Order: sequence, then C-alpha cells, then structure tokens
Amino acid sequence: MKGIKIYSTAFFLLAMGFIHAQLKYNDADTNFDNLLYARAAKQYESLANKGDDSQHVLQRLGDSYFFNTDMENAVKWYGLLFSKYEKVLEPEYAFRYVHALKGVGNYRLAKAIMKIYTKKLDTSEFSVEQLADNDEKLDELLNKQPEFYISNLAINTPVADFGPAYYKDKIVFSSSRDSLKFETRVYEWNQQPYLDFFIADTIDLGSDLAEVIPFSPILNTRYHEAVASFIPEGNIMYFTRNNYTASELGRDDEGTNHLKMYRSELKGGEWTEAEEVPFNSETYSVGQPALSPDGRSLYFVSDMPGSIGGTDIFVVEIDRDGNYSQPKNLGPTINTSGREMFPFVTEEKIYFASDGHLGLGGLDVFESEVKNQTFQDPINLGQPINSNRDDFAFIVREKTNRGYFSSNRKGGKGDDDIYSFQRLEEICSQTVKGSVVRKSNAQPVVNTQVELFTSDGTLLGNTTTDPYGAFSFEVFLDCEIGYTLKIGKEGFIPNEENFSTTNEKDFVNTVPMQIEKELNKLIVNENGVLKIKIDNIYFDLNKADIRPDAAQELNKIVEVMKEYPKMVIKIEAHTDSRGSDSYNEKLSDQRAKSTGNYIVSQGIEANRIESAIGYGEKLLLNGCSNGVKCTNEEHDLNRRSEFIIVNLE
Repeated sequence: MKGIKIYSTAFFLLAMGFIHAQLKYNDADTNFDNLLYARAAKQYESLANKGDDSQHVLQRLGDSYFFNTDMENAVKWYGLLFSKYEKVLEPEYAFRYVHALKGVGNYRLAKAIMKIYTKKLDTSEFSVEQLADNDEKLDELLNKQPEFYISNLAINTPVADFGPAYYKDKIVFSSSRDSLKFETRVYEWNQQPYLDFFIADTIDLGSDLAEVIPFSPILNTRYHEAVASFIPEGNIMYFTRNNYTASELGRDDEGTNHLKMYRSELKGGEWTEAEEVPFNSETYSVGQPALSPDGRSLYFVSDMPGSIGGTDIFVVEIDRDGNYSQPKNLGPTINTSGREMFPFVTEEKIYFASDGHLGLGGLDVFESEVKNQTFQDPINLGQPINSNRDDFAFIVREKTNRGYFSSNRKGGKGDDDIYSFQRLEEICSQTVKGSVVRKSNAQPVVNTQVELFTSDGTLLGNTTTDPYGAFSFEVFLDCEIGYTLKIGKEGFIPNEENFSTTNEKDFVNTVPMQIEKELNKLIVNENGVLKIKIDNIYFDLNKADIRPDAAQELNKIVEVMKEYPKMVIKIEAHTDSRGSDSYNEKLSDQRAKSTGNYIVSQGIEANRIESAIGYGEKLLLNGCSNGVKCTNEEHDLNRRSEFIIVNLE
C-alpha cells in the first residue's frame, strides 16, 4: 500500500511513530526506528556497497524496502539475507520474503520458500500457518475462476485515496488531496499531504463517484483522519485519527503517537467535536471501525494485549445506553500471526484484509461466513479483487453485489486508488482430475488418451496421462451435473467412467480409472472354469516340437501371464480317439510339457505352471470314442490344448 505505507509498518496501515519535524536523525538505525524507511534504506545501502553484508544491515535493508512497499528491492536484499543467514533467521523473515516475492509476481520461488521453510521456521512464538502446505494451494488460488468485474474510479488522484464507507446514499473516504488548505502540510514519510475525509455522490448505479468535497471542517484536522463507519441512521460515526486531542498529539514513553478511535454525532447539521472511545490507549493503537448492520456491534483493529499477530480484529458490543463491552478478539480462525485489518460486516459475513492468510502478495481481501455465531474459514476472494500488491478496505451491498475496495496495484492513477466492483452472479464450478492404472496390477499407464464429455455426449476437452498415470482438465464444470470420462490406448480395451459433481464451489473431483490390455479378452469362463482361450496350436505328425505358428499363439499366453504377474495355470493336452489309447496319452503328455517349457523359456517363472499333463483321449468333448464313426471336423474338436487358470491374483 504505497499510499498508506505510512501506516503499513507500525501496525495496521494507519499506525505510525510520529516524528517531530525539527528533529534530525544522523544514522540509519535512528531513521529506521522512527519509520523513515526511504532515508534509512539509502544509508544501509551505502554501508552494503562498502562491503558490510552483516545480518543486521541486510535485514534492515530488506525491511526498509518491504515496509515502504518497494518489493523489487526487498526481494533483492532478502534474497541475499537468506543466502547467507537462513539458519539463524527469525521465522517472520520467511513470511516477509514470501510476500515480497509475490509482490513482484515470482510465485514459483514463493512456493519453494513456503515448502522449504515452513518446518524450519515454525515456532511457538510465530506460527507460520500461512506458509504450511500452501505451495499447492497457491496454484489453486492463482487458477481460481474470477468472480468480479472491477473499475478504477475517475475521482482518484496521484496521491492516496482509500477507505470508502457507506454514508446514506453517498460515500465517505480518506484522501491526501489538499484542496482547501492555504498551507499544504506534507507528511515526511511519503511527501504527501495528511489524510482528511471527503464525501462523494454515487453515480452509474453506485459504481462510480462524483462531486468530491471535504466531509467536515470540524473533523478534518491538521493530522490524519481515515476509515469511518456510520450507524444505519447516519447520525453517529466512528473513525480513526492520530492520538490528537485539544490540539495536541499524545505519545507513549517512547515518543510514539498511536492511533485512536473517535466518535462523533451529527447535531444541527454539523458533526460534533470527536470524543475518544473508552478502550483507546496511550500504549497501543485502536482504529478502523466497522459497525454491524444493526449498529450494536463495533468491530475494529488493534495491537492491544491479547493480539495474536501484528494486528488483530476485535469486537465490542454497544448497549442501548451507549456503553461498550470489553473488547473481544475474533480468534484464530480470523486472526493470524500476520496483520488482519479493515473489517466490514454484513448480516451474514465479515470481510477483511490480511497478509497472514494465504494470498497473492501484500494484503488480500477475504470473506468469512458467520454460522451459528461462529466464523467459518476465510476464503480469499481471488483475482481481480486481489493482486500481488495491497488490496483492502472492501465494502459491499450484498443485495446488488456492488461495492468498492482500495488497492495500490500497478495501473492505478498513482498511489492508493479506490475501485468499484460488480460481483458476478455466483457460479458453482468445479474441476476434475484423476489417474489411470492397469486393472491387473495397479501400475500407472502413461500416455493414455482421456476425454471429458457432458452427459449428452458433447466433448469438453481431451488430454493424456503423465508419467505417473495422472491427468487433469482446466475445464470448469457445473455443479450437480453428470459427466463422463473416456480413456483409450492402443493395445488396451477402452473404458469409461461416469461421475457427478457436487454442490460445493471450487471442489476438485478425483476420478480413478482402470484400463485392461486387449489380451484380457482371452480370459474366458467356461462352465465356471477360468481359462486362457487361444486358437488351437498344431504339432507335426507324431511330434511334440513347438512350431512357429504354435509359438505365435503361445506368446499370447505369455503376454496374459505377464499382465497378471500372480497368475498360475495348468496345461492340459488332449487328442482324438484315433490311434491307441497309450500312444495318444504319451504323445499328448509330451506336447503338454513341451508347451509348458516354451512358456517358461519366454520369461514366465516355472512355479507359475502348476502342471502340464497330457490326457490323450480320456476327456473327449463329444461321442467320437473308439469305434465310433465321426467326421474329421468332429475328431478335430477333441484335439486341443487347454490353459486353465488356477490362481489369478
């Protein structure tokens, strides 16, 4: 958030250490500690160029650019820091390095850092849940189907414009534009005027703004005012300001000017002098108010004791007499070790910005449904609402799905800009992936053709399996609809699988599939007995040698047995009744054993052939026994070799 970088470091984009204009700091550490990061960066970089590559200098260099949202230089110096000192770094440096990498669009290295440093840098003091196992989830987020149409507003200026709030049929926002002051006062950090409230009319069905004027000469002071929220009636507002009362800035023991939340009422057409809320403090910051639709719950951001991370979202209840309950932290479902800020609350959801949950870089906007008074896991709103820069201060009218948010992304008018958005009608979409394995041995089948069809036979896409037998489609599927996957590969029997999508948005359907070699057609069931069925094999007269034409058929047996590596068979050889019984039995036994030896010679283990026995004319298939007159064709039915499957698995 370049335009609000004055607030992004100390704690939540509005907190800062206030610097006396007359004080001059002469060294980098003093400037850094007083949040003068641009000045400190130049001094640290001068030291680095002179050969000082100490951990202190590299950390401060990376931090100076990171806190000033110069992610290109932050990546440069954090990269050098990690190359030299990764074993002794505090875990938040992995967190910052990842965000800096995302900020320059280097998601590939960001994912690698997530994977490498999640376990290395996980401590009880700094939970890195936003890194854990998120390299794959980041891919899913980057590929998430867009749900918004956005537009940069015409009223944006080259300086900071951000933090829209609904006020009746208008919008109140904060800006550094300094149109009405005779003497422009400049904030030393970013050389921009201080922030004031402005009000604008909504036009174009509430998607654009016009007629911008200062909001209130009473509430706009010589210091920062930003981020307001109004009760439904519009006559009471809460907002954030520097700790500034009775024309004086308040400071803690270290000279830091924290932020406070103030309340003002509209009386006689004018806003009253602002009063502090009772849970402000001189030692921590409180701000960014967000009232519930009924005005009874006041959400806000603070780094007060009990915070989980840099800044957390809290809530207080307001009774009918205007008294406040004790602040309550929203808990670890919402708050993380990073920064959560800029809440906005509707009847059923809370929207907020965070750099602690998995995002695209900087602050991202999230939504969390409230069910049975419990916050559900936050969902990243994805692109284009979120970018690799800071995206925040999201507000919406859910009935129209229109609203506004703020961002310092590239392509804006200068600093932080306000964008309008139209949320597209929510589409429940899913994707599908799966794998193809051989039915016989569960081994993956590479380069299998996979086609995806609708239930009416329309082809949606095709792909092939990878070296692991896996496939996926970058095709969005409608929810609660039936689809068909068809697979095919030369030498295999085609197969297909029907599946139906669920009603869960962004769900990934996983469909495992099996495919069989065409040779499996040779496995038949004859009267309850499994056999491998091939064409008859023939031998020369009175011989048991395997002829080439017989070998060609027996090779099919070999292939089937290779397909099923646990298959065990027995071989039976039979003759017709012509010739003596003893001769036929002896010859058939020789042929059975010759057949078994050939199969073993082709690489099949001998123990997988349970037996190879010749039965002569003992097991005729018809009545052509001794002395019965039969045709040659009838006798041929009895001349056969059989391959009986004893064990298949």
